[in-house]
Amino acid sequence: MSEEKEIKNDEQVVNENAESVESTGSEVENEKASEPTAEERYAELNNKYLRLHAEFDNFRKRTNKEKLDIISTASASVLKDVIPTLDDFERAIKNNETSEDIESVKEGFKLIYHKFKTTLELKGLKAMNSEGQDFDVEIHEAIANVPAPSKKQRGKVIEAVEKGYYLNDKVIRFAKVVVGQ
Repeated sequence: MSEEKEIKNDEQVVNENAESVESTGSEVENEKASEPTAEERYAELNNKYLRLHAEFDNFRKRTNKEKLDIISTASASVLKDVIPTLDDFERAIKNNETSEDIESVKEGFKLIYHKFKTTLELKGLKAMNSEGQDFDVEIHEAIANVPAPSKKQRGKVIEAVEKGYYLNDKVIRFAKVVVGQ
């Protein structure tokens, strides 16, 4: 009898193992069914890549367009402030055609020059003061070297042929200068 019990127990264990293998097999089949194939995964990743690439391309185009808009708007602002000075020049030219008084003509042009200079200074333009300064290649462009009148003026700017300008402390035009040697 004990052999019969052992056989029954063994059969019961075998049956339980078979059921667990069947359930494990079906679980593996379910997992395989839920996992995408390599081709599906490739297609999904490729689609994500193409969308990301297109999105980045649109971003790049949008930022370039915004930069152009900002630049055009900035120049429009400066031009809007300079137009009244242009109007003043036109009026001065028209009035000077019949004017006999040279002093009033000179005074009118000085007033227009002052207005124009003030407008540009308000926009951040500042003229360089180069004469008598040490020659600096960062802000000066030497167009001639002349013998220095004194030892103190060697390596210094003797004359500014063309003024240099800063725009908000950044050099936008180098001063063309004569340097003493």
